[in-house]
Parts: sequence; C-alpha cells; structure tokens
Amino acid sequence: MDREDQRFRLPGRAARSNHAGRFEAHDRVAVDDGWAREEDLPPLRTEVRAERPRRMITYNRSPDLPFDRSINPYRGCEHGCVYCFARPSHAYLGLSPGLDFETRLIARPEAATGLRRELAASRYTVAPIAIGTNTDPYQPVEKRHGIMRDCLRVLAEARHPVAIVTKGSLIERDIDILGVMANEDLLRVGISITTLDGALSRRMEPRAPSPKRRLQMIERLAHAGVPVRVMASPMIPGLSDPELEAILTAGRDAGASHASWSMLRLPREVSPLMQDWLAEHYPDRAARIMSRLREMHGGREYDSAWHRRMRGEGPYAEMIAQRFELAVKRLGLGTTGSPMRCDLFRRPEKESDQLRLF
Repeated sequence: MDREDQRFRLPGRAARSNHAGRFEAHDRVAVDDGWAREEDLPPLRTEVRAERPRRMITYNRSPDLPFDRSINPYRGCEHGCVYCFARPSHAYLGLSPGLDFETRLIARPEAATGLRRELAASRYTVAPIAIGTNTDPYQPVEKRHGIMRDCLRVLAEARHPVAIVTKGSLIERDIDILGVMANEDLLRVGISITTLDGALSRRMEPRAPSPKRRLQMIERLAHAGVPVRVMASPMIPGLSDPELEAILTAGRDAGASHASWSMLRLPREVSPLMQDWLAEHYPDRAARIMSRLREMHGGREYDSAWHRRMRGEGPYAEMIAQRFELAVKRLGLGTTGSPMRCDLFRRPEKESDQLRLF
C-alpha cells in the first residue's frame, strides 16, 4: 500500500491529509474504490531516519526574535500540532507538511559532535542559543535517541547560555543538567500552553503532553531553580483566546516567573491544514475564526511582515495584547527576562585535542 495514498487509520494524528509540498511537480489523491474497509487499514506509524548536517547552528536576522542563533536536533515533530508554523519546512525535504511532518521525522545523531566543533572554532562568538523554536527537542522520539541530552552536555561543558522552548515532558529527564546551568544563569525555559481544555488539546496537539502535565513540568522545573516562562501560544481567536488569563494564572501558580503570547500563524501549507481541521472539529466556528485571522492580517490568512506576523494588528489583536498586559501586571509576571551570562563561556576542546593526553 503506497503511503501517499493516505489510506491509513489516523489515531493520534492532527493532520488529515498528506498533500505534496509546494516544490513537488505531482500530487497523489486517494480515491475510494469501494473495496477498502476501515478495519483493514493499518495505523500510520512514525518513521525516523538519520541526517548528518553540515552545520548545527543556524543564524537569523529576524527583528521579531530575541535570539540570532538556534539549533534543531530533529526535523519534523511527532507532537503533531495541527497549527505548527514549522510544517512548511518539510517541503524542502521533498515531504508533505501534512502527515509526513508528524510521521516522517529526521534525527541528527551527530548533532552534539557538530555543535562541539562549531563552538570550538576560534571565530565563534558566544551569544544565547535557542532550541525548540522550530521543532520540539523533547518530542517522543528523543526518549530513544537522546540527541537533545547530548547537545545539553556540550553546552553545559562550554558554559554556554541557552533558551529552550518545549511542550515535552522529557525535559524533566535533564533536570540534573538544567539545574546546574540555571544556577550559573545560563538557562531560560519556555513551556507552551495553548489551552487548559484537555479535550481541545488532544484534538489539535494529539501527541503532546496534556495541559495538566505541562503545568507539572513548570512546577518541577521551577522547584529545581530553573527560570520558566509560560507561553500562551498560539492564541486561536474564538477558540482558545478566551483562556488567556486562565493560562497565565495557572502558569504563575505552577511556578512560572515570566509570560509571553503569540497569535495563531498560518504560513503556506499550514492554512489549508488548519482549515480542514476546523471544518472537521468546529464547523460552527470555522468561518468566524478565519474571519478574525484575516482581519488581523489585512484581509490575508497570513502576513509574514516583520513586527506583524507574530501577533497581527488591528482592534482584535490590540484587545488580546491589552488583556495580556493587564493579566501579567495583576499576576506579577515578567515579560522581559534579564540577559543570561556570556562571560562564563569556555571554548570546548575539539575531539582532536584529546590526543594531547597521550
């Protein structure tokens, strides 16, 4: 059975289609010939293949972002969040931003080795590295591959500042490293909570930990001395945005010291995927939600312009921003954290330098 036919049962998957990426010349569409029976269809399982990247550190010049470099241990994400703005990146691999993004994953088992080499280079200048800004470093496959933990060991050895964004409870496995880094002011962690409604979360983030579990993550990290930011992201107008204050309150009560928010973004292939999902799960609200998004992006479903793409503009976006500001002030949450230390950085030894021991 050809995977591209999409004739699979889809338990635990958010995307409902697997259309070819925008760079592909052809697409395949499943047609029911009347012979296939639902009970005969196999479940769509996760596949992982390895990649050896030429570089681990990716640099950006975005004025919207508080960092200029990041690393990604994985491509694609098994959490399968239907709204994920990183889905279009799978098209560069000749894969679909739909089901392929959450089932055909790329692991980088030599990531830590490459990271060590780049940090050891004489031309490298230290500044905070962000992890998890594209795909989640603590997605389920990390339990088997351990790539993120290997990268953390390198960063901890180099005493290099790092900011991590995740929904994955596997981050608790690394508290032994994270606690030490936090004690040296080398770490910030953001935990993304889109909704407190477990049923809604399961529909749109099918393989991510539940909202309740993420609040436990905040609590355990904060107890270990790790500065945690509760990220109310993305806010979906007319669906999850009424929960903004409740999310911030729950995060603060769990131990978060800072907070942030962003609006739903629907770049490229994400828009039809999200609209299909809305039509299936919330047909009574789908038109209103999309209307609100277009209202915030000048009539378009998405506007990639700097300073507008993350939160939109107009009355509705301004209302959400005002609600956020009032809530964080009332709750005593910070919005801008203090800079992490860069003066502790010590260039790691290259692997060849180990020969000096002999």
